[in-house]
Amino acid sequence: MTVEEVTRRKRELRRDRRIRRAELVPTERARASADAARHLLELPEVTGRRLVAFYAPLGDEADPLPAARTLLRRGASIALPRVEATELVLVATPDLDALSTGYRGVREPLGPAVDPAAVAAIVVPGVAFDRFGGRLGQGGGHYDRLLAALPRDITRIGFCFACQLVAEVPSSPHDELVDVVVTEEGVIRIRPVVA
Repeated sequence: MTVEEVTRRKRELRRDRRIRRAELVPTERARASADAARHLLELPEVTGRRLVAFYAPLGDEADPLPAARTLLRRGASIALPRVEATELVLVATPDLDALSTGYRGVREPLGPAVDPAAVAAIVVPGVAFDRFGGRLGQGGGHYDRLLAALPRDITRIGFCFACQLVAEVPSSPHDELVDVVVTEEGVIRIRPVVA
């Protein structure tokens, strides 16, 4: 498949999955996010860890922050991304209610960046995921660059609604894979647990 064909397929898939996600009514979206958050808390890579990176949802994205709040209550540390220039940095975030509006309206933490190698696991959004670890983001490459910079033993967790799962995500050489996908229907483990 040519670069142009991959680009076209990604564009079409983004449009299709955004429509599917937008079709979820708010109550259904909230229930599905809560169910997915419960499944996320079942992962050994997330429970009992010192620092887990999450994201603050934008618009109608699946919301992992209920799981982050639970982990904070259990004594874990949470980090959220912040855009600096064209890169994402991770910032320790002890108060999920103290976020400011940043790049493209995304809620972002204030404070200094943490060493990304200190993260035990990272929860990432996407427009679409597949059962092979393929992830289709918004198209800016922010999360691909962040994931590429992380040590390989950090578990990468895709978090989305079941309607965002597809048979295959078209990929380019720079696209990063996830190890696990979590939806309201359960957990899809692509790679074994990293001890």
